[in-house]
Amino acid sequence: MVSVKILGTGCKKCQTLEAKVRELVTSNSIDAEVEKVTDLQKIVGYGIMMTPGLVINEKVKSYGIIPKDEQIINWLKEN
Repeated sequence: MVSVKILGTGCKKCQTLEAKVRELVTSNSIDAEVEKVTDLQKIVGYGIMMTPGLVINEKVKSYGIIPKDEQIINWLKEN
């Protein structure tokens, strides 16, 4: 199972990224657990300075942007 974390305090971009990841996981039948992380200390612990952050299997894949669908799917499937 792929572990996915969306890092963000609840801004519009964070909500958009979370919805997009959940939709991609479902529509591509990817076995993943998607978790929203809003705790600022935990977010800072990943070393990102801008949200939203996308962490897959404890590796930061992006921050400050909403990646393209194809990129997110590639990251999910490489694990």
